[in-house]
Amino acid sequence: MTESRDPPTGCAMFGIYSGMFRRSRRSASMTSLHRVNGGGAASPASDSDAQEASPAHRERKGRQDRRKGVGGGATRTTATAAEPASEYTGMAAELDKMILDHQRVKGTTQLVRATSGNMMLHRNLGNLNAGGGGSSARNSVERAAKQANERKASPLTNGYAFSGMGNIVKESAKPSGGGDLCRALSHRTDPEKLKEMGNEEYRQGHYAEAVALYDQAIMMDARRPAYWSNKAAALAALGRLIEAVGDCKEAVRIDPSFDRAHHRLGGLYLRLGEPDKAIYHLKQSSKESTGADVSRAQSVKSRIAKSNDARRLKNWITVLQEAQAAVSDGADCAPQVMALQAEALLRLQRHDEADALFTGAAALRFGVDESTKFFGTFGHAYVLIVRAQVDMAAGRFEDAVATAQTAFQLDPSNREVTNVQRRAKAAAAARLRGNDLFKAAKFAEACAAYGEGLEREPGNAVLLCNRAACHAKLGRHEKAVEDCSGALVVRPSYSKARLRRADCNVKLERWEASMRDYQVLIQELPENEDVKKALSEVQAKLNSQRNGGAPARSQH
Repeated sequence: MTESRDPPTGCAMFGIYSGMFRRSRRSASMTSLHRVNGGGAASPASDSDAQEASPAHRERKGRQDRRKGVGGGATRTTATAAEPASEYTGMAAELDKMILDHQRVKGTTQLVRATSGNMMLHRNLGNLNAGGGGSSARNSVERAAKQANERKASPLTNGYAFSGMGNIVKESAKPSGGGDLCRALSHRTDPEKLKEMGNEEYRQGHYAEAVALYDQAIMMDARRPAYWSNKAAALAALGRLIEAVGDCKEAVRIDPSFDRAHHRLGGLYLRLGEPDKAIYHLKQSSKESTGADVSRAQSVKSRIAKSNDARRLKNWITVLQEAQAAVSDGADCAPQVMALQAEALLRLQRHDEADALFTGAAALRFGVDESTKFFGTFGHAYVLIVRAQVDMAAGRFEDAVATAQTAFQLDPSNREVTNVQRRAKAAAAARLRGNDLFKAAKFAEACAAYGEGLEREPGNAVLLCNRAACHAKLGRHEKAVEDCSGALVVRPSYSKARLRRADCNVKLERWEASMRDYQVLIQELPENEDVKKALSEVQAKLNSQRNGGAPARSQH
């Protein structure tokens, strides 16, 4: 195991001390313990007699005899008993007293370790034992193996609670422990064992646990490229693709011929919409990659290029088709490809679909800093201005202003970014002014304010619906229906606009048109009693008209 480059932790310092402590003979240790706790100076012989009387000591002595022979063990015991006890003070004596005090109060043989930040309990730490009698390295290994088997058999979730991950874990209930939480101390575990445990967690779909285990293995030996590559796979499964790329890059830096890491890195770059880098790494992994992998990356490259060309020509149908094809070919987590789709959907008056790309369950969520670092300033600024426009279309004007401002800070010289920022500010200000005027019952002025916002953001469903409310208050139901219809063209699921149009059609006695809207609303709002009541009344009016009532007005 390589020497750690980091300063020693609390566990490391304790390990250093334990090495110093083991230099003193056990007889001296027991004598000092007795002195620290106020007793007289016990002789080595009396100490040995006390140990001989305990079953635990007899069992340990038997094991030593079997290893060395009865005569050898007896000779060693006699020599120890004959040696004078050497007294020691300072940190060693303080630790002895702390151990003994804890044993006396808690009635346990566990060691207690005080640190600057917490208190942790552990049954064995290094070769220090809570029981009496001398201890050899072989005994420590045997005890560690026995404890490992006991932990493996315990019903702890996922079976990794004692792997030294630093997680807060809870042991199985014991009468003396009371189910207290403790922080698991780091074990001197083989990093290969940690990797195997991580692989098992990964196979079971426990990706966060796998990441933690791979991290622990990396802390113990950061020169193994497989640890970095496996961690990248678990991060990718958690959707943390940019982090996964960083770990894969570290793996290929350590071993430039590591085919699996190159293959994994190529796949990550493909998903993130970086086909040139994907092609390079896929070609570096000849044992892992196939010709089909490279062809797919080349197809993504071609699709993105065609989509960008069509955008310059404002051919939004082609933009959408090529961007969707790029996603199908593998660029399913590429923010710029997603932005191309969203912008095309906005221009094609399909605002709900554009909004779903940014707010749906499968939406991409990358931080501004990591995206800027990974995709570059210009690339991320484009994603942000598209998002700002989607926010405006959905009525999230404050979010749109904030997002556009961030894009402007990234790329202030970009004319397109500047234009979107100005539009967002103007539309947000117009909507806010219109809302204030509407609350003050100044409906004509509010109508004009919303109209100013529509000049900046034509076809905005929220501004159209708000202006329709002003028209309805002024008795201009025909104009209100027109604005609501315009809002529903771009956002068919906009329930407020549909409800307002249904109400205005009732005022115009357009029963069939009103009933169609209420029937859609009852599907979207099945528990809404007002909608149920309104639908029932409209159906009664329509039945009355069909049964010889007054002729209906012309339908809109």
